[in-house]
Amino acid sequence: MALRSNGLARAALRFRPAAFAGTFVALLMTVAIVSACGLLLETGVRASVPPTRYAEAPVVVAADQQVTLRVGSGEGAYDVSAQIPEHARVDAALLDRLAPLGRAVPDVMFPVREAAGAGAGARTGAGAGAGAGAGTRTGAGAGAGAGAEAGARTGAGATAGAAGAASRAFDAYGWGSTAFSPAQLRAGRAPAAPGEVVLGGADGRHGPDRVTLDTPAGTREFRVVGRTDRPGAWFSDAEARALSGHPEALDAIVLFGADAAKARAAVDGRARVLTGAARAMDPQLAGAKELLAGLGGSFGGIATLVAVFTAAGTVALSVGQRSREFALLRAVGATPRQIRRTVATEALLVAPVAGAVGCVPGIALASWWFGQLKAKGAIPAGVDLTVSWIPLVSAVGIGLVTALLAGWAAARRPARTRPGQALAAAAVERLRPGWIRTPLGLAALAGGAACASLAATSSGPDAANAALGVVMLFMLAVSLLGPLIARACAALFGLPLRAAGASGSLAAANSRAHARRLASAITPIVLAMAFSSTLVFLHTSQDRAVRQQQEAGLLADHVVTDPHDPDRAVAAGAVALTRTSVLAVVGSGPERLIHNASAQGVTGDIATVEDLGVLSGDLARLAPGKIAVDRTLADADHAAVGDRLELRLPDGTRADPEIVAVYSRGLGLGEITLPAADLAGHTTAGRPTELLIRGPLPAGLGPAQSASAWTTGQSLDREVNAWANTTMAALLGGFAAVAAANTLVMTVLDRRRELGMLRLVGSTRRQVLRMLRWEALLVSGAGITLGSAIALATLIPLTKTLTGTGPYIPPAVYASFAAAAVALTLASTTLPARRALTPTRT
Repeated sequence: MALRSNGLARAALRFRPAAFAGTFVALLMTVAIVSACGLLLETGVRASVPPTRYAEAPVVVAADQQVTLRVGSGEGAYDVSAQIPEHARVDAALLDRLAPLGRAVPDVMFPVREAAGAGAGARTGAGAGAGAGAGTRTGAGAGAGAGAEAGARTGAGATAGAAGAASRAFDAYGWGSTAFSPAQLRAGRAPAAPGEVVLGGADGRHGPDRVTLDTPAGTREFRVVGRTDRPGAWFSDAEARALSGHPEALDAIVLFGADAAKARAAVDGRARVLTGAARAMDPQLAGAKELLAGLGGSFGGIATLVAVFTAAGTVALSVGQRSREFALLRAVGATPRQIRRTVATEALLVAPVAGAVGCVPGIALASWWFGQLKAKGAIPAGVDLTVSWIPLVSAVGIGLVTALLAGWAAARRPARTRPGQALAAAAVERLRPGWIRTPLGLAALAGGAACASLAATSSGPDAANAALGVVMLFMLAVSLLGPLIARACAALFGLPLRAAGASGSLAAANSRAHARRLASAITPIVLAMAFSSTLVFLHTSQDRAVRQQQEAGLLADHVVTDPHDPDRAVAAGAVALTRTSVLAVVGSGPERLIHNASAQGVTGDIATVEDLGVLSGDLARLAPGKIAVDRTLADADHAAVGDRLELRLPDGTRADPEIVAVYSRGLGLGEITLPAADLAGHTTAGRPTELLIRGPLPAGLGPAQSASAWTTGQSLDREVNAWANTTMAALLGGFAAVAAANTLVMTVLDRRRELGMLRLVGSTRRQVLRMLRWEALLVSGAGITLGSAIALATLIPLTKTLTGTGPYIPPAVYASFAAAAVALTLASTTLPARRALTPTRT
């Protein structure tokens, strides 16, 4: 009677479901992690927020909020883009070109501060203090642009000063903006002449007749001619442009009664013409899209590879454990094609069910992750998680293909073995290395070594990019060369085991004889240690370097955040800083890239309040058109003192300043130092964001803190990055840990016959359990050693590039990783072994 592959597969699942439990778990987890990353990626691609400020504006003309560079030449050329750090503006001359098309309304928005006596600490305005507070503006959403949504300001300066300060900050506009963003007058009239202002207040009717406001153009007194119940300040359009600090540029131009196509023709590529959802212009949305795309794409790709490797190993182990069954089928007449079809059918029966079940925790994981990012302010409140069939079906398909390929590869040997030799071949483990995986593994090992060498001898982005490939290539090598590595580990770690008595000697012999089984257990431990250590210790290294640079480099006794009268403070000897970000174009040819660099604009003698650790050049030469840069940035561009660096200022304006100094403490204090005059008119705040003071603190300058308190506060700003790294480490490490436990349990349960034989020949239950514990320690020791070596090979060049120092590995954290690996292997080995050694099993 002919053997039917479908019947064999169904029978195997029906009568031996435990044999497929490990495969089911591995595929389920693979689909869960792949689908979660896919959902985040799709959300990043489709994310949008409804327009609020420009909801009533039919057509909006605004500048492109991205910088795009053409890299390469010919057919290999491609574009590299980056989000403008703050807000790009349009040329005010476009007003005249657009006026014939309809009603053209100029829009400007900028922060102002009301002097003391107008309601201490009463922070009005959805964007209160945007761009004015303590900040290390390094994100795309920092200092949200003037054309952004009124309530979207979530940068470091979004809280201007401490509660109880004797002033209040809010946004100011031109009165023409009330045509699309209505502000109803409750008293008085609209501003029409210079020196007039309409103020919003708690009741919209009462308040002083005159008010002193600190604007980007200076501190001036204004007559209050009207009041509204909406927070903010309104000037005439002409005066608003003059006070904004950039009179020749507008945040946007709103068109009424104009055709969008004609507007595009009129601007002739000098600006973007926006309609529909594009009118939102939320800078935080761009940063959120980039974050989600990075998590779902870059991290998702790594997570997918890890999941696929682990699942493939589990499937191969499951098929390999049934080699005796396949050998028996060959002996009774099954053809190689029937064996392969049986394995494929089993995959088709298990993988879709595991995939369908895995989509549920995948959606839950994506929802939790997305919710945490939104709660931490990294994603705008109006963005929701997108759940569609595309990432879910793709994840199930990846799980199915993984099961089919891994099963086919594992079934090749039993399927092609001659029937007369099948049972004999299945009785012992093959010692000869595979002729496919061994060359591929050696190539991956050589590639990893080459990348490690390149990263160690390079600088800038070259080293970082090379280091990122080290961990993946070494992990691929471990997966492919697993049996050879396991045999070497068994020989090395087996030496001390022989001193542990009969149980240790038996554990060492077992490990040498079953290298493939040992490799299946070691690989997930290596994955967990390598990825978790790389992600966590990369952050600890950066955080320690930043803190050390700040503590050593900050000479000031006091830091005033959200300064009230910076001009008076500078006249008294203080140094004013405007903290922001700029885009630096580094590299040359096809290796050019855009780097978002933290920057500080300086008014005063920076050397009196900061020790930047100058390596070459002289900070005294700082002047308009001249800058100082951090060592890592100079190395990335292969630049030195006297060279020019291509920059995009916070509003996207191009500058090519000359480098007059190179320093070493940019990670903690700012990668670029330039005169504040070069930032005039190019930032949203339009004014200094900090004052650094040595000596006694003058009164009335704003909320102040000590240098040590400021340093601690900066570390809090990095909490989101720390959380993200920890979450990714937990996700990958947790997946690998569960995969390791799954593999160990499968391995121990498959050894029931072997363990029973040991009991029959006189070994006690205690001796057998002790042997298994020694084997577990060998597995964990080998996994910890290999994983730590891969992590160090990645971290050393990467941290040298990013911080200038070696990696910082907190002993307690590393010890917890190692202890978790040991505990996991012991538990996953001992618990199923106890069940296998019950009297009914012996």
